[in-house]
Amino acid sequence: MPRRLLIVMMSAVFVLGAVVWGSSGDVEVSAIAAPHPRSLKPMETPAPTSRGTIVHDPNFQPCQALGPAAPYCVWGIDGSTTGGCGELNWQQARSMFWQSYAQGEYVGHFRTRHIGEYRLRPDDLLEVVFRNTRVETSKPYELNVGDEVRVESFTDPSLNRDLVVQPDGTLTLRLVGQVRATRRTVVHLRSEIEKKYKKFYPDPAITVIPLKVNTKLLDILATVDSRQGFGGGQFRQALVTPEGSIALPAIGSVQSQGMTLEELKIELDQRYAQIVEGLEVTPILVKRAPRFVYVVGEVANPGRFVLEGPTTAMQAIALAGGWKVGGNLRQVIVFRRGDDWRLMATMLDLRGALYGKRPTPSDEIWLNDSDILVVPKMPIQVIDEAIDLVFQRGIYGVLPMQGISLNFAKASSL
Repeated sequence: MPRRLLIVMMSAVFVLGAVVWGSSGDVEVSAIAAPHPRSLKPMETPAPTSRGTIVHDPNFQPCQALGPAAPYCVWGIDGSTTGGCGELNWQQARSMFWQSYAQGEYVGHFRTRHIGEYRLRPDDLLEVVFRNTRVETSKPYELNVGDEVRVESFTDPSLNRDLVVQPDGTLTLRLVGQVRATRRTVVHLRSEIEKKYKKFYPDPAITVIPLKVNTKLLDILATVDSRQGFGGGQFRQALVTPEGSIALPAIGSVQSQGMTLEELKIELDQRYAQIVEGLEVTPILVKRAPRFVYVVGEVANPGRFVLEGPTTAMQAIALAGGWKVGGNLRQVIVFRRGDDWRLMATMLDLRGALYGKRPTPSDEIWLNDSDILVVPKMPIQVIDEAIDLVFQRGIYGVLPMQGISLNFAKASSL
């Protein structure tokens, strides 16, 4: 290639690059360390040159962090200075503290919680822990089915025996037959037995000793006892069903969708209190329901991706491997379903942010579960595909024009 032609081509590429860069109207920011904030006067900003490039004062001394946890100032943009209105550009760059770690924060800064309260949803996995409070009951204990007592008589030792309250709620005694025991206290039961034995003994001197009580509570704890299995403890895992409920021993199905963990605890404690006293139930969220975002269109790896934390539109594109050449980043579409399943959509302009022209883009929104992010094709690429279908693979492909290769997308890059 002649030397003169090579020089002309290089000059044309340089001029074209300068025109494209200058047409954006953005300001280039130096990547060197920022001046120390103490060397800045109040409201002092570096003056841009005629080329739009920020020039730092030569008297400014770059600051150097003394250690990994020392404050480190850089020249940058803080989106909070907008007051929530409008966007900042690179011309409004200021000296700011960029690195100010605290103890244990090298893996990430401490941030305020991203949601005020978490409410349960289908497919959330809970671990419901059961605990015997062993607190004093508010009223005398009444015998239940399965409780065990010992009946003794000082007058006739042959009447002594250990008895279990039968499913029909009675005890079977010698000479007197069946005696009602359920819903009666030990004192009341002793009085009833002694009254019946007075037909046979002037002074039967009956004593009732409880051997095993609160069997209803013990049965519930035995149902959830996992101390011999994996993990140990007295708990039961419960998955929130698609209808929004969980199932637990003795109380059955409990509606839980839309409730916080504290609200669910109150509901469970009240339901179990209607059955037995002395039981405390604590629900623990073990695993959240999977949350997904769908990225399609002009991206490297379209598909479904798990939302493991708060995710923005640009982060979703990064999950999909980035955008392809020809992707229309000015018209990125996000589809969303409302609480009543209605369809909503918004259009985002991410080109300036992804090309480093907009430091605080308002279009960098947070995504929700089941959002669909679409990176469409550029109009020139749509036209090129239409021409390719008609002239290369359509009916015109059999005509003599089949030797002509038309590619508007490539031609547009010349």
